[in-house]
Amino acid sequence: MKTSRKSKIQIGLLLLPGLLVFGIFTIYPILKLFIMSFFEWDFGSMLSHRFIGLENYKEVLGDEYFRTVFINSLVYTLVTVPGQMLAGFLVALLLNQITRFKVGYRVMYYLPVITSWVVASLIFKYVFNTEGLLNYFLMNVVHITSANVRWLDTRWGGMTVAMLLGIWKGIGWNMVVFLAALQTVPADLYEAAAIDGATAWDKMWNVTIPSIRGTILFALVMLTIGGFNVFTSIKMITGGEPGHQTDVILTWMYHKAFSTGKFGYAAALSFITTVVLAILAVIQFKLMQQKDQ
Repeated sequence: MKTSRKSKIQIGLLLLPGLLVFGIFTIYPILKLFIMSFFEWDFGSMLSHRFIGLENYKEVLGDEYFRTVFINSLVYTLVTVPGQMLAGFLVALLLNQITRFKVGYRVMYYLPVITSWVVASLIFKYVFNTEGLLNYFLMNVVHITSANVRWLDTRWGGMTVAMLLGIWKGIGWNMVVFLAALQTVPADLYEAAAIDGATAWDKMWNVTIPSIRGTILFALVMLTIGGFNVFTSIKMITGGEPGHQTDVILTWMYHKAFSTGKFGYAAALSFITTVVLAILAVIQFKLMQQKDQ
């Protein structure tokens, strides 16, 4: 009895530093942010804060720019998530079949993942800039265009460049996740399918996909959260221009908090985003459960 109690005390003492760090740097900021969302909290009221209830939430939902940035974030997610997953899955399938230079190919495809977002964003900005490398190639090398194309000066032009970067950066991560899942599929299932006369396509849909359904759900949820949390690429490539038309939720939140000083608005926006992501995650889980049934 004394040994058991002593062990519990030791476990508690070992966990205490981690719990303190987690509480101070994670739980407390979240609670503080939630409280801020109900107050008039800006540069003009840093010392005294007036309780305004749900006014910040009403302001966010009634803001025309919020609708713009939400649509941008949604489109970014709807394009990059399937793009990353499909490309990563295809690469994983190919790497799962080869026997030579497998490690080299894995490293090659994973390099974009560990490349700095800032560096990658600046490279894409240089390539797609009005005076950038792509326009030089189109005008002076292949002579397809007679004038520079302003890729980054329109809403969907800038978003397209950011989405291309998002897909390129995410292929390697998906490749690793799906490759690990593919290697757990029993070879007996493929042998049984071959005996039944299944084609490669049949094996894909009836053996591979059902066997890695859990991994697909994991990747889908994680990438959806990541899609709505895109920040660096938009900030570095377009800066929200023209006129905040390429802003996404996080860049707009950053602008409202640190450029206009509306911390209450930004706090409310963060919790609205959290609720949206939670709803999307629940929907994704439900859809996957229905397919399993």
